[in-house]
Amino acid sequence: MEKALDIKEVVRRTGLTSRALRFYEARGLVSPLRTASGRRYYGRGELERINSILALKRAGLSLAQIQRLTDGRRVDLAGLVEAQLEAIEGRRAELDEARALLLTVKSRIDRGEPVDAETFCSLIRHGDAVMEAENWKKVADRYFTPEQQAHWAEQGTKLPAEFDQDAYGKQWVALGERVAAALPLDPASPEAQALYDEWQALLAPFYAVATPEMKEGAAKLYGRMGEWQGEQKPPFSMEVWNFIQAAGAARKG
Repeated sequence: MEKALDIKEVVRRTGLTSRALRFYEARGLVSPLRTASGRRYYGRGELERINSILALKRAGLSLAQIQRLTDGRRVDLAGLVEAQLEAIEGRRAELDEARALLLTVKSRIDRGEPVDAETFCSLIRHGDAVMEAENWKKVADRYFTPEQQAHWAEQGTKLPAEFDQDAYGKQWVALGERVAAALPLDPASPEAQALYDEWQALLAPFYAVATPEMKEGAAKLYGRMGEWQGEQKPPFSMEVWNFIQAAGAARKG
C-alpha cells in the first residue's frame, strides 16, 4: 500500500505553501484524504496531480483554465494544447499588428515622407498599452501569489459585460487629479469628505465583485506604492492615497 504524505511533506516536495494547497483543495483541484481529526494526507495520485497543476501553471495557464481542462482525475492535454495555441495566436496577432505599423512608419521615414500625427499617435498608444500591461504584471507578481491573481481574474469575469475597464481607469486618473489639485486640505473638512464620498462611489464596481481578501490586498498594494511607482505609473499619487486614508479615518473618528 502506498504511503500517504502529510501536508508538510507535500510542501517540502513541491515548494508550494500549505495555504496554496488548501486553496487548490477549495477549488476542487485536489482532494486529499482527511482523518477524523481533520489532518490532510496526500496519496501518490494526488501528488502527481499537484505536479501536473504546477506544470500547467508554468505553461502559462491560470487556475481557472486548469480547472476547465481537468476532467475528473485526468488532464485534458488536447484541450491544453488548443488553449495555448489560441493564446499564442492572439499574441501573434498583436505583434503582427505592431510590426505592420512600425514597417509603415519606417517606410515613410525612409522615403523622406512626413509621418502623420494619427499614425504616430496610434503607434504610441499601442506601445503604451503593451508596456502598461507588462509592467502591471510585474508589480502583481511581486505582491500577489499566482493563486491570488487567478482569483482576481475569476472575480473580474463577474463584472457586467458592458463594463468599460479603460473608461473606469480614466475616471480614477481624473478623480486623482482633482484630489491632488484640492490639496492641502483638512481631511475632516466638508470638501475633503465630499471627495472621499466620490472615491467610495468610484470603488463600487470593484466592491461589487471583490472579496474581503481582494479589498485588503488592494489596500496593501497602494499602501506600498512608493516601492513600485517608478516601474508602473499608478492612477493617483501617494499623496492622494494618504489623504484619502486620512479622510476615511476622520469619517470613522
